[in-house]
Amino acid sequence: MAFMDKDFLLNTPTARKLYHEVAAACPIIDYHCHINPREIYEDRRYDNIFQVWLGGDHYKWRLMRCAGVDEKYITGDAPEHDKFLKWAEVIGKGIGNPLYHWTHLELRNFFGYQGLLNKDTAEEVWNLCNAKLQEANMSVRGLIEQSNVELICTTDDPIDTLEWHQKLAADKTIKTQVLPAWRPDKAMNIEKPDFADYIAKLAAVSGIAINTWEDLKAALVNRMDYFTANGCCLSDHGVNYVTYNPAATDEKADEILRKRLAGGDVDALEVELFKTQFMVFIGAEYAKCNWTMQLHYGCRRDNNEIMYGKLGPDTGYDCINNFAPVDQLAGYLNALAKNGNLPKTIIYSLNPGDDQAIDTICGCFQSSEAVSKVQHGSAWWFNDNFTGMTNQLTSLGNLGYLAGFVGMLTDSRSFLSYPRHEYFRRILCRLIGQWVEDGFYPDDEKALTEIVRGISYQNAKNYFGFAEKK
Repeated sequence: MAFMDKDFLLNTPTARKLYHEVAAACPIIDYHCHINPREIYEDRRYDNIFQVWLGGDHYKWRLMRCAGVDEKYITGDAPEHDKFLKWAEVIGKGIGNPLYHWTHLELRNFFGYQGLLNKDTAEEVWNLCNAKLQEANMSVRGLIEQSNVELICTTDDPIDTLEWHQKLAADKTIKTQVLPAWRPDKAMNIEKPDFADYIAKLAAVSGIAINTWEDLKAALVNRMDYFTANGCCLSDHGVNYVTYNPAATDEKADEILRKRLAGGDVDALEVELFKTQFMVFIGAEYAKCNWTMQLHYGCRRDNNEIMYGKLGPDTGYDCINNFAPVDQLAGYLNALAKNGNLPKTIIYSLNPGDDQAIDTICGCFQSSEAVSKVQHGSAWWFNDNFTGMTNQLTSLGNLGYLAGFVGMLTDSRSFLSYPRHEYFRRILCRLIGQWVEDGFYPDDEKALTEIVRGISYQNAKNYFGFAEKK
């Protein structure tokens, strides 16, 4: 079988039909990513392939370290050209890693390169890509439009001015809608050394002095209203695990917050109680606003203290945490549901061993308010590979309602990452096609078309309730 031809990953006639006739043409709704809205507004251009491809990609950095590459060629002071050559040498033997597939999909889709990237072709690819990047349609907006991206949700802190979102909303020349998404982790992480400094910034931007728990809640609501006015309808939480302690109360949260703002230390129980009350409060607010809540958990971060000290967070030193918070997660969702405060919720775990638990927890809290109101999120980070995606889709099919799934996201900082949606769609069509070929599901063209188009595009559009760009 040829490598990465038009039928890449599509191993049955049904898979090929579903992908080429249904999935491939669907626009992209990238409802969670970490790209910079300023770069979209300013329509940034890149001088070379390193800048758009390797400059901040800790996925690639991690693989290069595994291959024994010196850090000077990864995050150090080596010339960009030399760093690219090292990357090409590593990825040339990247068998089994999704980066090998992503790399070649990106080279084909954006640069028209049909060959293989390795140490022998590195110079050729460097020159070809750099020349291509000078073409008019290879700016940030050009890359987005080439990828048929209908909507992007960035990740934004409550204190963000949303200046660049406002400018994008007013710009009639950009076809893609770019919306903010609320990420309030810093307002909840009471154990962090910079917590008090952050709360002071939140107070300043909201115009509400924060001395008590009620003050903090008021400031957060103030900023949520501002985000809503700027088109936000999603939140996102990045937590080590979902915290829930039924002993938490507003009174205890107030006591703990006052202590921390006065310069005191908080112990593990106090952190748990405060974070529980924070999440109960904020989840109820999401329900009031008809926002979707995303919960990303299962990561143990910054494990290499020496390298964290040199490079800081998000540089490739995180790992899967094997702590499965079934009691806490179910308890938290129940605490919201029993008071009518459960918003639409998407649950992601970095640990693939949590797939079945998540699917069964989701099934406990569904309602007619939305199709699959509580969702098992797409295979995330270390799982967004062939095996991880296949396992997540299979688990959701086995234990939930796959046809209601809101599908893929990039979770990326790169404007070249949109082929990850193609990768996902090919895997989806391969899996469904195999089920049909094996007689697990009938060859019902109408139903299969609705399922694949839904997961690829329509379900996200319906679930989040995105308004059309004016």
